[in-house]
Amino acid sequence: MSTTPRSQRSRAGTVAANTVGVIFVVVMAFPVYWVLNTAFKPASEVLSFTPSFWPQNPTLDNFRSAIKAPFFLVDLRNGLIITSTAVAGAIVVGFLAALAIARFRFYGRRALIVVILGVQLVPLLALLIPLYLMLNQANLTNTLFGVTLAYIVLILPYTVWTLRGFIAAVPRELDEAALVDGCSRWQTFYRIILPLTGPGLVATSIYGFIQAWNEFIVINTLNNPETQNLMAWLLQNQTQRGTAWGPLMAGALITSLPVVVFFLVVQRNIAVGLTAGAVKG
Repeated sequence: MSTTPRSQRSRAGTVAANTVGVIFVVVMAFPVYWVLNTAFKPASEVLSFTPSFWPQNPTLDNFRSAIKAPFFLVDLRNGLIITSTAVAGAIVVGFLAALAIARFRFYGRRALIVVILGVQLVPLLALLIPLYLMLNQANLTNTLFGVTLAYIVLILPYTVWTLRGFIAAVPRELDEAALVDGCSRWQTFYRIILPLTGPGLVATSIYGFIQAWNEFIVINTLNNPETQNLMAWLLQNQTQRGTAWGPLMAGALITSLPVVVFFLVVQRNIAVGLTAGAVKG
C-alpha cells in the first residue's frame, strides 16, 4: 500500500515535532545534570580547564563542606519553618476567602475579584521597599514571623483565585441536598465542599511551597544571615579565594530536595482527592 502525500507530510511533521521536543528537553535538563556532575567532583576536577561530563573520582566532600558551612543548617531550618507556615496560613485564609467569593453574594464581590486579579500583576520589586519600611516600623525585620507574613501576603492572591475556581466547580445542588438531608452549614463545608476541592488544595499548596521555598529577594532584603533561607545562603557561599563551586553545587542540590520530596508526598493525595466524596459512605 503506497503512502499518500498527506500521510507523508503528517509523518514528517511528527518527526520534526519530536526532534524539537527532544532538543528542548536536553537543553533544559543539561543545567540540572551539570549541577549533579559538579556536586560529586573533587576540587581538582571542578577547576580543571578540560571539562569532563562525569566525575572521574566521585566524592561526597562537597556535601560535607556545604553542610558544615556557616548558617547552612540554620537557614535550612528557617526555610522549612517559614515555607510550611506560610503555605498553611495562605491555604487556610485563602480557602475561606475563596469559599465566600464562590458561594455567597455580597456587596463589592466583583470589585474584590478584580482587586485579587490586579494584585498579581504588580511586580514584586515595586512592593519591596514599602514592605521593608512597613515591617521595619513594626520591628519585624530580621525575624521569621515578619518574613512569614510577607510570604503569606505574596501567596494569598494566587491561592484565592485558584481555589475559587475549584469551589465554583462543585455544583450548588450538592450543598442544597446536604442541607435538605439535615446537614448544617459547617457539615456541608467539611463533608461536601472540602473533600471535592482536595485536588485544588493539593495543587495550590504545591505552587505555594515552590514559590515560598525558592523566594530570594524579599528574605535577602528583610533578614540577616541568621534568619534567612537556603536561597540567600547560596548567594553568600563565598570564600576569600572566590566561589567554592563544588560545595555550592552540592548546596544547590540539597536545596532542591525539599521541593521534590514535598511534591512526591502530596501527589498521592491528588488521585485520592479526585474521588473523595464521590461515594456515599
